[in-house]
Amino acid sequence: MDNTIATSTDSNPDAEKYQQAVRVLNAMRTEIGKAVVGQPEIIDQTLIALIGAGHVLIEGVPGLGKTLLVKALARTFDGLFSRIQFTPDLMPSDVTGHTLYDPKSGDFTTRKGPVFANLLLADEINRAPAKTQAALLEVMQEAQVTIEATAHILPTPFMVLATQNPIEQEGTYPLPEAQLDRFLLKIKIDYPSLAEESALVKSVTTNAVGDKLNVESVRTIVKPETILTLQRIAANLTVDDQVLDYAVRLARSTRDFVGLSSGAGPRGAIAIIRAARGQALLQGRGFVTPDDVKQMALPVLRHRVTPSPEMEIEGRDVDDLLLELFDQVEAPRA
Repeated sequence: MDNTIATSTDSNPDAEKYQQAVRVLNAMRTEIGKAVVGQPEIIDQTLIALIGAGHVLIEGVPGLGKTLLVKALARTFDGLFSRIQFTPDLMPSDVTGHTLYDPKSGDFTTRKGPVFANLLLADEINRAPAKTQAALLEVMQEAQVTIEATAHILPTPFMVLATQNPIEQEGTYPLPEAQLDRFLLKIKIDYPSLAEESALVKSVTTNAVGDKLNVESVRTIVKPETILTLQRIAANLTVDDQVLDYAVRLARSTRDFVGLSSGAGPRGAIAIIRAARGQALLQGRGFVTPDDVKQMALPVLRHRVTPSPEMEIEGRDVDDLLLELFDQVEAPRA
């Protein structure tokens, strides 16, 4: 298919531009759906993060298709793809790269690490200690790597998709708050419904040897230049002052809520607007609505807040607390 987004010559070029963007995103969604059975909301949120130029933290117990989702997205994306399997003995240089001395030439050469890609899958990121996790900080925030005092710019677009098992799983380490704040969204993958699980089992066991999930049926339909165009379109969507104020009030409300011991900083409101723009574009609109803001507030804020000890003792989930809080914040009516 033609995956470029051309400038229209009709009377409403912006409307046509948005519709072309939606067609591209719908095609990507369809291709990912060939490999990932069910989970439409998860697929949409991953695409929203991509066009919002953000990073994604995907959480779920083993075996729910986190890695499959990322591989399927990479298959639709004709760019550089790299994967890091995080382990307790992984070193920071294994992530970013290092310099090597060549005794024959007497020169130092730089060996770039797997972060030099368009899509980086950081698999089971919370199985590595904090020092190695922190090696991703500069990469995620600045899209560059410093090796021996020399800055190396990463390819564009650049996106980190990190998977993690719940902290309760044995052998996991909590991610530092500074690193958590760098993720635009935290996506939770839950167990599939009965119908989805039946469809999954059927697709894996029909005419297949073993239980390996593959993405061979997913077509490559998007070029890196197209992703950059989608990101520019999303960044220029209209956000009314009242809608922006609503996003700020949602983020600020987390700081005074009795059920939370720590709330979201200013980056939380910024992330809500970025994600809401992606949600609006996915719907084919050139403007952000209060519903876009409220819908994206949960995946944006769930990893930026901490439940109070009392709520943890009661077994209250962060999502439940945030949804309760959101209902107390008045949305713009106009």
